[in-house]
Amino acid sequence: MYSILDQRLKRLFKADPRSLFGGRLLGLEREALRVVPDGHISQIPHPAALGSALTHPWITTDYSEALLEFITPPLPRAEEALRFLDEIHRFVYRHIGDELLWSASMPCILAGETSIPIAEYGRSNLGFMKHVYRRGLAWRYGRIMQVIAGIHFNFSLPDQFWTAFQDQEGDRRSLQDFRSESYFGLIRNLQRFGWLILYLFGASPAVCKSFLDGKVTTLSEFDDHTCYGPCATSLRMSNIGYTNRTEKKSGVNVCYNSLAEYIASLTQATTTPWPPYERIGVKVDGDYRQLNANILQIENEYYTSMRPKQPPRGNEKPTLALRRDGVRYVELRSVDIDPLEPLGVTAAQLRFLEVFLLFCLLMESPPLDAEERRMIDDNQMAVALTGRDPALILERRRAPPLPLRRWAEDMLGLLQPICELLDIGEDDRPYSAALAGQREVLADPDRTPSARILAELRASGENFFRCARRLSERHRRYFESRPLAGERVRFFTAAAEQSLQAQRDIEAADDLSFDEFLRRYFAQM
Repeated sequence: MYSILDQRLKRLFKADPRSLFGGRLLGLEREALRVVPDGHISQIPHPAALGSALTHPWITTDYSEALLEFITPPLPRAEEALRFLDEIHRFVYRHIGDELLWSASMPCILAGETSIPIAEYGRSNLGFMKHVYRRGLAWRYGRIMQVIAGIHFNFSLPDQFWTAFQDQEGDRRSLQDFRSESYFGLIRNLQRFGWLILYLFGASPAVCKSFLDGKVTTLSEFDDHTCYGPCATSLRMSNIGYTNRTEKKSGVNVCYNSLAEYIASLTQATTTPWPPYERIGVKVDGDYRQLNANILQIENEYYTSMRPKQPPRGNEKPTLALRRDGVRYVELRSVDIDPLEPLGVTAAQLRFLEVFLLFCLLMESPPLDAEERRMIDDNQMAVALTGRDPALILERRRAPPLPLRRWAEDMLGLLQPICELLDIGEDDRPYSAALAGQREVLADPDRTPSARILAELRASGENFFRCARRLSERHRRYFESRPLAGERVRFFTAAAEQSLQAQRDIEAADDLSFDEFLRRYFAQM
């Protein structure tokens, strides 16, 4: 397995690495819950000054009207993506009054599930479809888990890389097919090795008891209001967080062994009724509870650590966009928001992710079978709940189990040549520096974000809620201390106004009933 990685790296070094990798793009999506000063979830609708959540390219909402989602355009460098994300934060704080953006991935639900307002997207059929989909999530899973927040990392490589890489591999497929299947190889390896991201970047070791809503867990009690895992890294990515709770019961088995199998398995899940959801009902007394009673209402309901992406045309289904044009980029979804960082993530972390995803691409990536999928799930759960336990042993495909730290050391060693590849032409060798930083974290578990957060709780004597609120207030002061330049205020204001007009145009163009709109959407083949 490692010999293939070595061979591929040698061929890439012999080529022109700066040219091959120079056009790579990355983007960020950061979710942030709006809360009022006392920490309760905001009940105020999405501010009109931020534009339309339906059509704005950079400022939208996720599940809840209060759960903002900030999206950067694809950009060539981590610093540029973070700069754009920083500007969004500074613009948003101009328009949300005294509200705070919650600093942590895990929310506090102080007033119960009914205090979580479902996002609204206007009067159009498309907007109402997005709203009804979220109603369905509430009926199926409850609202609380839907307001967990995270960082999504989008990553793509340029055509010149794919052309050269395909030539080096001696592959004779179309470039589109080669690129798509290579991205699926990356995804499979991300699933195999993605536990490393939870260990190094996991930042949700504790949770407010209000989030648990009385559920019995294996967590320890930190105080009267907080539960935590003494060695946990990412409760967000554990069975306490956002998971496909009905996957095993319903038999959904999304396959990542090829693009065709992925599309087929998702299509089956989105067209197969599931009796518990049939009992909920779809349109009850003239009111929609969900889009349909299938295992998945739409493809995006399936939660996974990474998605293959191709921007759809209009109201096209995501799977049809993938079938037509293949995979354009991948979206990594397993990064927690670091509550100690104003933006939730750092440039060094993003550089490490670039290197890690290239490692996943260049490593041999055989198909996944049922047994390896079980091992992957077990490893992720173990690292999420007990990752900093020095005795933790992880399972491996066709190899003896290995202590997490030993396996992680081996992997970080394999990343060094990739760092050197990306550092060509960079005087300060930022990718090697990013790797060195994560080696220090691995050598000292107290330096992991999860351990630092628990240390913050202990040092402050605060419960999770008070600590997260204090950090939210601190971050607000940080953003407000650096007002946006007038030119950038005008830029974001114009984008908001354009998005509102775009929503009005969509609403004015509607000429179908909602029932007929849904029928045509789901009839797409």
